[in-house]
Amino acid sequence: MKKVLSEDDKKVIERTKQLGNIPKHIAIIMDGNGRWAKSRGLPRVAGHRKGIETVRIIVEACANLGVKYLTLYTFSTENWRRPKSEVSTLMRLIVKSLKDETEDLNKNNIKLTSIGNINLLPKEVEAELEYAIDKTGNNTKMTLNLALSYSGRWEITKAVRKIIEKYKAGNIELDDINETMISNNLETSGMPDPELVIRSGGEMRISNFLLWQIAYSEIYVTDVLWPKFRTKDLIKAIIEFQTRERRFGLVSEQIEHTQKS
Repeated sequence: MKKVLSEDDKKVIERTKQLGNIPKHIAIIMDGNGRWAKSRGLPRVAGHRKGIETVRIIVEACANLGVKYLTLYTFSTENWRRPKSEVSTLMRLIVKSLKDETEDLNKNNIKLTSIGNINLLPKEVEAELEYAIDKTGNNTKMTLNLALSYSGRWEITKAVRKIIEKYKAGNIELDDINETMISNNLETSGMPDPELVIRSGGEMRISNFLLWQIAYSEIYVTDVLWPKFRTKDLIKAIIEFQTRERRFGLVSEQIEHTQKS
C-alpha cells in the first residue's frame, strides 16, 4: 500500500479523529466504476482500474483514522453473470492488485482476509489470495476484508447448513440455536458487525451485502462514483455517522438513561 494521502488529507483525518466515535468496522459497496468509464467514453475495465486507485486511498485513510475493520464489496456472486470478457479482466486485475499490494499491506501492519465462495474463483486468483492472507496474517493495525464471489443469501444459507449438520451430529441442542450461534457460523465470525455502511454511486439498495450483519448499521449513500471517491467523501460519511443517534430499537430517553448510568 503505497503512501497516497496528501498532507491536507492527513490534517482532515486528524481533526476527524479528535471528534471521537470513529466506526470500528466500515463496510463499503464500491459502485460506479462502469458508469464512470461510460461517461468518459472508455471501456468498463478503465473504470475498474481507476477504482483500484480509490481502494488504495481509502485503505490508507481508514488505517490512519483508526478503523479496525474495512470490508470492501469487491465481487458479488451476481457479478459472475457479467460478460465473460469483463469477468476475465476483473480477475486479472484482482491478481495484479494482490501481487502489487501484499508487501505494502504487510509493511503497514494491515491484515488481509476474505469472505465469499472462494472456490468459484480462478485457481490463480485463489492462490494469490491465499498467499496474501497468509503473508499478512499476523498484522494487527487494521483488517482489510475483501468480499469476493460473495452474497449475503449464500452466506446465511451456508451458516444454516453448518448449524443443521452440528444438530444432526448431536453436537448441539435445538435450544442452543440463537443469534449468537448464527453470527458465529457466518463468514465474518470473529469480526464486529459494521457500524457504518457506505455506498458510492447513488443507488439506494443493499445488493445482497452482509444481510445479517448490517441489521443495525448506519447507511450512508453518496452520488459520488467510486473512481472519484476520495478521503473527503469518506470523512463526510464518518461525520454524518457521528451525528446520528443509534437507538437499536430503543427511544432517545432510554439511550440517554443508559449513557448516564
